Amino acid sequence: MAMKPVLLTAGGLKKLEEELEQLKTVRRKEISEKIKVAMSFGDLSENSEYDEAKNEQAIVEARITEIEQMLKNATVLDESDLTTDAVSVGSTVTIRHCKTGRQDTYKIVGSTEAAPLEKKISDESPVGKALLKHKLGEIVEVEAPAGLIEYEIIEISI
Repeated sequence: MAMKPVLLTAGGLKKLEEELEQLKTVRRKEISEKIKVAMSFGDLSENSEYDEAKNEQAIVEARITEIEQMLKNATVLDESDLTTDAVSVGSTVTIRHCKTGRQDTYKIVGSTEAAPLEKKISDESPVGKALLKHKLGEIVEVEAPAGLIEYEIIEISI
């Protein structure tokens, strides 16, 4: 199965590489130790510590594989190519809700880096997708579960 390209900022790439390194060096060793200790308890058929350690090992190995695949398919944004002419992945955009006047600032990132609580929204999210390619001062309509929401783009920065 071909994976779609993974869009990353330079910071997102660094974060993934650090996580991969930590999983391969630190976590693998920790889990290996847990398995060794659990095996010393004897009968593996009724050894919950062993089962738990093996499950943890499977989860870590799956995450390592997932990150390696993401990195293999990664396209890193060249932030020097970004402009403030229009919203793009990598842009930081301030929007104003047309009805309530509430303002929010978001960084538009690839789906891998999305972290709504950190105000990083995916280019594939309803708001992120709607904002792409729009310019300062434009009104953007977002189809949300609650209905159509209008936002005005009041600032675009990098």
